[in-house]
Amino acid sequence: MIFPILTYLLMACSGGNKEKEVSIKSSFNPNPITDKEKEYYANAIAPLYQSILVQKGFSGGFLAAKNGEIVFEDYRGFANYQTKELINSNTPIHLASISKTFTAMIILRLMEQGRLNLDDNVQRFLPTFPYNNITIKNLLTHRSGLPNYVYFMESKTIYDVVKRKNKKGRIIGTRRIARGKIAGFKGLATNLDVLQWMIDKKPPIEAYPDRNFKYCNTNYVLLALIAERASGVPFADYAKDSVFTPLGMQNSFVFSMRDTNRYVPSYQYNNVPYKLQTFDCVFGDKNVYSTVRDLLMWDKALYTGTFVSKSTLELAFTGYSNERRGTHNYGLGWRLLINPDETIVYHNGWWHGNNTVFTRLVNDTATIIVLGNKYNRNIYATRKINAVFTGSADTTRMIE
Repeated sequence: MIFPILTYLLMACSGGNKEKEVSIKSSFNPNPITDKEKEYYANAIAPLYQSILVQKGFSGGFLAAKNGEIVFEDYRGFANYQTKELINSNTPIHLASISKTFTAMIILRLMEQGRLNLDDNVQRFLPTFPYNNITIKNLLTHRSGLPNYVYFMESKTIYDVVKRKNKKGRIIGTRRIARGKIAGFKGLATNLDVLQWMIDKKPPIEAYPDRNFKYCNTNYVLLALIAERASGVPFADYAKDSVFTPLGMQNSFVFSMRDTNRYVPSYQYNNVPYKLQTFDCVFGDKNVYSTVRDLLMWDKALYTGTFVSKSTLELAFTGYSNERRGTHNYGLGWRLLINPDETIVYHNGWWHGNNTVFTRLVNDTATIIVLGNKYNRNIYATRKINAVFTGSADTTRMIE
């Protein structure tokens, strides 16, 4: 009887004609949903959740909400596969790149407070930054042209390309011969280490500023440093005092060098833990830990305008990355999927064994949150659950 229920639900949720632009509600005061409606949503989501996640070895937390109310929630797997501590609603999980949504909105809040402007040059806050004409907005929109620190700070083997000849001396191709190695960063890196590496080594840019879009973690590492300089407060402290505590996100925090003694690993598909590695203390691009319930509070804060204003949200949810017409776009810290009947505001993430999804179906006032702590690419397939709220199947791949 799953299909009749789902069909009825999709018809009930279609809501008629929808705006094609992102519609940001000025106040979050939707009508409460009834117990019967909650039952419909739960009955529609449950079989999809089972087939997409549970049957594929999901370990983490899952939550779906409509009008700010939880309609489906579940937890599977272990927070610690050695001690067999179960994951529950209070278990913080690494958000991976969903962390960028917090970094971006902190920057926008500082903009509202007059502490920075999006058109400010990066060198206003980081005077020794060795690249010119890159603005804060270029960082937010991934249009800086900077290379990714995860690659340029790694050890590398340098190769020479030589010609291959046959016995007659004819060139038949080329081969690579190792010439030596370039040493990468040793130890645990911080955001300042990333900046200093760029100052000392000046890795080549990949494009001129504002020429094109290329997703790059370095941008958000620098934004976290800019937030620290603009606010005068360490980034982790600012997030705690200005975001997590005021919004009631009691199980959320930014992991940094001072937290290494409480590091909880994520896991490979075979339950082997990831050890603390070189870039695990760099934040801004990642390293916010949270829960599905705390992220629902974050979602509500965005609807209510209690963190930044409606006009600032509209700025954040405007696409800046398109080089040509298409469905995919990137705003200020948010990915946008622009479909004919629904614009989805979302961000996914991956780091070590963490796969994460934070999807905001703004037109339908619905939210789907998935946080995994054991590597499982099937987590991204939960986009299929969007249809429960939108009334139409989502056939467009959401970028991981």
